[in-house]
Amino acid sequence: MMKDFLSIHDLSLYEFHEILDLSKEIKKNPHHFRQSLKNKVLAMIFQKPSLRTRVSFEVGMLELGGEAIYLAPSDIQAGTRETFYDIGKNLERWVDGIMLRTFAHENLIELAEAASIPVINGLSDLLHPCQAMADVFTLKEKKGNLAGLKLAYIGDGNNVCHSLLLAGAKAGMTIAVATPPGYEPKEEIVHQALEDGRETGFKLFLTSNPEEAVVGADAVYTDVWASMGQENEREIRKKIFAPYQVNRQLMAKAAKDAFFMHCLPAHRGEEVTDEVIDSPQSLVYDQAENRLHVQKAIMLLLMGKK
Repeated sequence: MMKDFLSIHDLSLYEFHEILDLSKEIKKNPHHFRQSLKNKVLAMIFQKPSLRTRVSFEVGMLELGGEAIYLAPSDIQAGTRETFYDIGKNLERWVDGIMLRTFAHENLIELAEAASIPVINGLSDLLHPCQAMADVFTLKEKKGNLAGLKLAYIGDGNNVCHSLLLAGAKAGMTIAVATPPGYEPKEEIVHQALEDGRETGFKLFLTSNPEEAVVGADAVYTDVWASMGQENEREIRKKIFAPYQVNRQLMAKAAKDAFFMHCLPAHRGEEVTDEVIDSPQSLVYDQAENRLHVQKAIMLLLMGKK
């Protein structure tokens, strides 16, 4: 396993499937791993607020026999009071791993280059790899296999979309992305996904038509239209993204047994209707739960004995 977990693109195919397999084992037999990270400490640096990331990492460390230290934005003022390089050089003397939830992806790279201990991407403006790993783990649970599954992503080509492309490429899935013109996923991520999926059977379709994207989809995924840091664009984005709402009519065009997925938090009545997110098709709380199991696997592979 590599030193850090910053992007799914960095994983070998073996490492990608190793995380999924270990996540399954941890979820099935959590008691077998109770002391796996005994006496280990994870520093959790938050520049963005969180429910799922904070609780799942902290509970995960506790359930593996370790400890987690929460560092709020006001505690260390990362990037302003002190550089990420210096933070990494300090923390490596005290703790066994660092999780960073930040804005610029470059902060993660700077931190990882400085620290000799593992650094985990808890979210950046570019990528959300822990979420995407939990998402494909959830789909594998429900469908039995990932290869050949079609996932339709509707909305903003953001960090979640980027990581889903990279995960789908490693898994050999088909990903259809429907975004308004000008809100497509970044070209660099699209190129990485196509590169990663060259030997897996990965297929990628980019469109501006959500109805076209969802045809035959095994899962339909969406996210908020304005992410953290884009609040000033929210009213403009609501108008632009209104035709991209996931509602009953759009879900009806997907496969008959299609699932609905969302990374949460959701803005109900905007990107998704209550009727869809609260339906039996919805996997949103399974996805949230599986953040715990997947992140325990990542921490164990990075911080535990090989």
